[in-house]
Amino acid sequence: LCLAVPPQIVNISSDITVNEGSSVTLMCLAFGRPEPTVTWRHLSGKGQGFVSEDEYLEITGITREQSGEYECSAVNDVAVPDVRKVKVTVNYPPYISNAKNTGASVGQKGILQCEASAVPVAEFQWFKEDTRLANGLEGVRIESKGRLSTLTFFNVSEKDYGNYTCVATNKLGNTNASIILYGPGAVHDGGNAASRTATGLGLWAALLVRLLLGF
Repeated sequence: LCLAVPPQIVNISSDITVNEGSSVTLMCLAFGRPEPTVTWRHLSGKGQGFVSEDEYLEITGITREQSGEYECSAVNDVAVPDVRKVKVTVNYPPYISNAKNTGASVGQKGILQCEASAVPVAEFQWFKEDTRLANGLEGVRIESKGRLSTLTFFNVSEKDYGNYTCVATNKLGNTNASIILYGPGAVHDGGNAASRTATGLGLWAALLVRLLLGF
């Protein structure tokens, strides 16, 4: 006599935190009669990712996109599947995804923003030239929450104009971005290749006109 036994997951990997580029092996052992089929799925915002029909799921050189919950299902058609989840957290160094030059008039409020993606969450520092800025000094306020850090000037003066550096750091590394606070009518580089190319073409055109007039 062969008794049917519903599927049951008897051993599964614990939640895990690893650095990007590491190799990861997730285990999901199940019992039942007939022997259950074990399937792994990656539950991500982009839909179903990684799939494996095996008790062991091996990920070589894991990336930040492969972080999240992994679902193990044990199925043998005797009863409803037994389902368990494992959370995989992937640490990676900061990457500044948004930092734009900003204009502000004298006497007005000016805000510079710096957004960085990182796990663990990045810590931010702001510099002008080689001087680190402190919150509350020189009429500025620094606020950092999650991925975003803002540098606020409550009453912009001429001396505030110039180049600022946002530095984002976590235990895996750091990165920085240069951001300019400029005044009305100031010529500035908007931070894209098109503006730099246009400026270069303008200079060449001016030189060519001068050469032609010289003859």
